[in-house]
Amino acid sequence: MTTAIDHLSRTLSALADPTRRAILTRLSAGEATVNELAGPLPMSLPAVSRHLKVLEQAGLITRGRTRQWRPCRLEAKPLEDVADWVAAYRRFWEGGFDRLDEHLRELQGGAEDA
Repeated sequence: MTTAIDHLSRTLSALADPTRRAILTRLSAGEATVNELAGPLPMSLPAVSRHLKVLEQAGLITRGRTRQWRPCRLEAKPLEDVADWVAAYRRFWEGGFDRLDEHLRELQGGAEDA
């Protein structure tokens, strides 16, 4: 269990940075090189490379090698793990909303009786 939690912590930590989320958004459209990823970002190429290293260590991206081209690609499994973890809390929120709906129906029913 500790390994899963550590992996989730590493993933959430990587997702905490808006630059890294922007990189993942770009990669959701398909593979890209470091230069392509760095293009729209207001930072140096070495800074983008450091962000990519964090994403790679979290398992959110992989880097390939095809001759001179080194494409980065999105890896969805860690995002699925985050979604699964959040899903447990979604059930909690939805349960709260269901109870609120029930309470409001009771209040409306009582108002009609008056």
